[in-house]
Amino acid sequence: MKAIWLNLVLRHPWKMLALLLVIAFAAAAGGQNLYFRGDYKVFFDKHFQPLEDFEEMQRIFNKNDNVSVLVVPKSRTVFEPQTLSLLAELTTNAWQMPFSTRVDSIVNFQHTWADGDDMVVEDLVQQPDALTAADIDRIRQVALSEPNLAGGLVAEDGSAAVVNITVQIPDSTNNTVEVMQVVDAVKAMTDKLSERYPDVAFYHTGVVPMNYAFATEGQKDMATLVPAMLGLIVLMLAVMMRSVLSMAATVVVLVLTIAVTMGVGGWLGYFLSTGTINVPIVVMTLAVADCVHLIASMQFAMRQGKSRREALEFALDLNLMPVFITSATTAVGFMTLMLSESPVLADFGELSAIGVMIAFTLAVTLLPVLLAILPIRMQAAPEHHGSMEKLGNWVIAKRHVLLPVTSVLMLAIGSLVTLNVINDESTKYFAKGTHFRDSVDALEEHISGTQTIDWALYSGEEQGVNSPEFIAHVEAFAEWLRAQPEVDHVNTISDTFKRLNKNMHGDDEAYYRIPQDRELAAQYLLLYEMSLPYGLDLNNQLNVDKSSTRLTSTLKNIGSRETVALEQRARAWFSEQAPDIRLAAASPGLMFSHIGETNMDSMIISMIAALVLISALLVLALRSLRLGAISLLPNLGPALVGFGVWGVISGEINLGLSIVASMTLGIIVDDTVHFLAKYKRARDEGKDAEAAVRYAFSSVGRALLITTVVLVLGFSMLAFSAFRLNSDMGLATALIIFIALLVDFFFLPAFLLKLDHNKVCHTKAANDDNKNPSAVTGEVA
Repeated sequence: MKAIWLNLVLRHPWKMLALLLVIAFAAAAGGQNLYFRGDYKVFFDKHFQPLEDFEEMQRIFNKNDNVSVLVVPKSRTVFEPQTLSLLAELTTNAWQMPFSTRVDSIVNFQHTWADGDDMVVEDLVQQPDALTAADIDRIRQVALSEPNLAGGLVAEDGSAAVVNITVQIPDSTNNTVEVMQVVDAVKAMTDKLSERYPDVAFYHTGVVPMNYAFATEGQKDMATLVPAMLGLIVLMLAVMMRSVLSMAATVVVLVLTIAVTMGVGGWLGYFLSTGTINVPIVVMTLAVADCVHLIASMQFAMRQGKSRREALEFALDLNLMPVFITSATTAVGFMTLMLSESPVLADFGELSAIGVMIAFTLAVTLLPVLLAILPIRMQAAPEHHGSMEKLGNWVIAKRHVLLPVTSVLMLAIGSLVTLNVINDESTKYFAKGTHFRDSVDALEEHISGTQTIDWALYSGEEQGVNSPEFIAHVEAFAEWLRAQPEVDHVNTISDTFKRLNKNMHGDDEAYYRIPQDRELAAQYLLLYEMSLPYGLDLNNQLNVDKSSTRLTSTLKNIGSRETVALEQRARAWFSEQAPDIRLAAASPGLMFSHIGETNMDSMIISMIAALVLISALLVLALRSLRLGAISLLPNLGPALVGFGVWGVISGEINLGLSIVASMTLGIIVDDTVHFLAKYKRARDEGKDAEAAVRYAFSSVGRALLITTVVLVLGFSMLAFSAFRLNSDMGLATALIIFIALLVDFFFLPAFLLKLDHNKVCHTKAANDDNKNPSAVTGEVA
């Protein structure tokens, strides 16, 4: 097969180029089927239990997708005529936002009070332009004493306020356009107000702005990081290869690799998201390694005096098997991400695996065609690997020191892996400096955290929420939640019942308690609901037949461990205190907390699967069970050391980092394969262990250095992503790949010398080896 392909390439390069380009363009045409999804639900499988609980709650009660506009005056108080007028104007204008169904603020809060035997229901702030000092004092007193307002829609010290806009975005597979429409409209509204109120700062949080951030930051990464990475690769290749034409051929392969990968993804029905937007960078980075090995071998042969045709034959013949093996192991590492609990991470693994194999295919088909066509010149000269030979000699001379030192270092740093904890803070998914993250931090500073948990309490009977016993359980649960250190605020219907009971007894504070009669409670609630204006009913807290209620607890900006622990404590408390009432908990933050926990369990299985499959491939590739076993140490060591270092610098394992171990295992094995293959080749030729190590350094060391530099810089580019899951994943992967090179250069040779020091290899002669080049898994740099 190799001979046939080489003959076609060398005899008919232009025809082969035309054929390959037609196939590539046909595959790339699938890119028109790709679309971008920016909503957070892409991270969850449709059968994920927390998501099902959330959607059930959304069906039973009104949807609570929202945009919260935080208003922070420089005067540090919202209880002044100008700011109250601003809040009133903002509240009025918010009703005109796309898909808006409800607007809540201290301005239109439905304040109730007793007027003789009557109960008055009215907006808390009326005629804001004509407020007196006494009116403002009354508004402040009511707002800061009302449980549903203080710490929720207004800061407890009155320094800031929130206008909450509830929207009903139509259900569809992809609602990114509608999300953009809503947030753009809200920002345009606050921008206009900002011009008239320059002493007031506006921030935007909530579910809809979070989806907006997912979409815009992902698209920004695609528009900036991919071109930047391509430019960086062009610069590095031009410097390292010292050949503009070789660099140009590589760039053509890289561009087509990305186009074909995304096109195939489009044909297969994939979509883009913040989780898959970095596939082009990953694939492009890995594709460079394939091209570098082939071009480096061709340049080596041409310097030895071979013609361009002979050098191309030599390079392809020598590298086909090792490049295939390294591509296959990398693809296996990515494919094991299919075991991830998060569909978007599984998609990332699948698309990356497809891209890696497309990169291999184009590297051994299109690249040789381009190298055969382009007039590449290389002056014949003896090849010198001075730096690598010196490094190899130094490692051999210091092997008795290097082996124990590197072993101790790997064990010591690896032991720090226990400093890491699985803790996903969804509120910190975006970097500081992004509008959403700044808004989250501002809301936390002035009022509360942004993460919530909705608790649905199901009585099991119509009008069950009017039962004094049921209301008592709701009240007790709300008080328990308020006592928890993770909770900032609780919004509950029981506070409304207590307020109505007080109002109906002449505003006597002694009656600020739960009504003791079911019929009386039902009458109070009916009277109140009939007095509420359109859009401000209780459907966000009660279902249609009044059998269930929803409490909303606003949490501090905590991690997944604390969130899940709170849920577990709440369920335990409820099962003990109210076993006859069904409790459900749901929210986007809770879903992210659970996916972070469960995904780590699946990724442990994924890593084991990757280790077994990759080890089996290595044994087959190296045709040596012994070398396959030896390869386990330099393959597992870098990940262990890398996460040990991560434990010191961060110590937090989020959703993005949970896939790094499985993913990098398939990448770092490449260096080990090439080094061991060259070592085995030398041993098979009869060289002793020292000579074999020296041969491996001189023949493959430079290529390993170049590919590692490219890989480290490529994954480091992801650090510039404002989406933390991508930036953390990129940094950790770059760190592990760099450590892998150090392990392969300093630990692996010393380890091989220790094992093979007194062994003499009596195997096939070099000429027999050359008769079967496909068995040689190595390459010359």
